[in-house]
Amino acid sequence: MAPRTLPPTACLRAFEVATRHATFTSAAEELSVTQSAVSHQIRHLEAIWDVTLFERGNSLRLTASGAALAPLVREFFVKLDATLGSLHERQGRVPLKVSTTYSFSLKWLLPRLPTLAAQHPDLLVTLDPSDKVIHFTRDDPEVAIRLGTGHYPSLYSEFLFRETIFPVASPALLERFGHPRTPAELLRYPLLTRDGSDLVPKWERWFQHVGVQVSALKESVRFADTNMTIEAALLGQGVAMARSGHVERELSEGQLVRLFDVPFVSPIGYYFVCPQGVETKPHIQTFRAWLRNEAVSAAQRYG
Repeated sequence: MAPRTLPPTACLRAFEVATRHATFTSAAEELSVTQSAVSHQIRHLEAIWDVTLFERGNSLRLTASGAALAPLVREFFVKLDATLGSLHERQGRVPLKVSTTYSFSLKWLLPRLPTLAAQHPDLLVTLDPSDKVIHFTRDDPEVAIRLGTGHYPSLYSEFLFRETIFPVASPALLERFGHPRTPAELLRYPLLTRDGSDLVPKWERWFQHVGVQVSALKESVRFADTNMTIEAALLGQGVAMARSGHVERELSEGQLVRLFDVPFVSPIGYYFVCPQGVETKPHIQTFRAWLRNEAVSAAQRYG
C-alpha cells in the first residue's frame, strides 16, 4: 500500500488545538492566528486525508473519523515535545551509565542524585540496576558499584564504605509485641529472613555477635530480596535484619525503629569498580570524587 501524503505540521497542530475548543475562533486565539487560518488548515487536512474531521455548527464536534485520529495526533505532539525537551536537556552534558544492585540503587544512590545534579549539572547519570555480573563490554555500563570483599581481578576497584547491621521493626509491631529489652527476647518475635549468599545479613550471625545461642529461629516469612524484607517490616509482619544504608529514610521518618544499639559492622563493603584506565576519565573522576564524599558522610553517620 502506497504511503499517504504527510500533512504539514501546522495543519496537524491546528487540528490538535481545535479538538480542545468549542469553536475555531477560540482555537485561533490559542494559536495566535486568525479564525480563517485555522479553518483553512483544517479543510486542507481533510482534503489530504479525504475524511471529515468536524461536524460544523454552533460548536465544534468531532466526527467518528476525527475522534479516531485526535488521540494519535495529540500523542504525536506530546512525544515530540518530550523528546525535544530531553535532547535539549542533554546537550552539553556528559552521559555516565552506572551499574548498581537494585536495592542499593533504590535505597542509597537514588535519594542522593539530586545533590550530584546540583553540584555537577554537566554530568548526566543513568542507573542500570542489576545483580548480574557485568563484563564491561561495549554495551555495558562504564562503571559499577558492587557489594563484596573488594576482590575484582584485572579491574580498578576503590573501597567506598561499610554498613552497620541491626534489627528493625515497625512501631505497630512493637505495640503488639512490646519493645524487647534484651536481644534474646527477639527469639519470640516473628523474624523476617532472607535467602541468599553469605553477602546477605543473617540473623544467626547477629545473634552470635551479641552472645545469644540459637537453636531454631521463629521465622515469619523468608524473602529473596532485601527491599521485600524491609517492606514486610514496614507492614508490621515481623522484625527484619537491615543494613544501615537501606533504611535511612524509614528510620529518620519513624516508620521503622532500630532495636539495640549494638555495633555490628558488615564484613563486606561497597566498592566502585571499572576497567583499568577508565577511572582517569574526567567525568568519571568527577563522579568518583562525589561518591567518595557521600560515602564518607554515610560511614560517619553509620558509626
